[in-house]
Amino acid sequence: MYQQMIFVNLCVSDLDASKKFFTELGYSINEQFSDDTTASVVISETIVAMVHTKEKYAQFTKKEIADSRKTSEVLIALSAESREKVDELVEKAVAAGGSVSGETQDHGFMYGRSFDDLDGHTWEVVWMDPSAVEG
Repeated sequence: MYQQMIFVNLCVSDLDASKKFFTELGYSINEQFSDDTTASVVISETIVAMVHTKEKYAQFTKKEIADSRKTSEVLIALSAESREKVDELVEKAVAAGGSVSGETQDHGFMYGRSFDDLDGHTWEVVWMDPSAVEG
């Protein structure tokens, strides 16, 4: 059965630093789709972050490229399998040079935290109690 994928394309200021950051979070780099201008960060079987140098990213758009440290261009949300996994990923991100973004959201059935990566892109990590989803 076909599973649709998502490829999130992000502009980064230092490709090597970004590769190191994401591998420290536990993700892998798919070398087949990476070169000296782009890294293919495998988040899951269906989610890939394509991080590009500014020059490479500019080839895909005629729009001005946002400075993600000053402007929010996208909020990326990832699910987690537990509250502990939410905390674990955010703590890894901070240890790798990222920063906590915003306040912890704890609604009992849903728990989330956010971090900014090295270039200021905001990543939300959320756990939701499966029984709350089932209704």
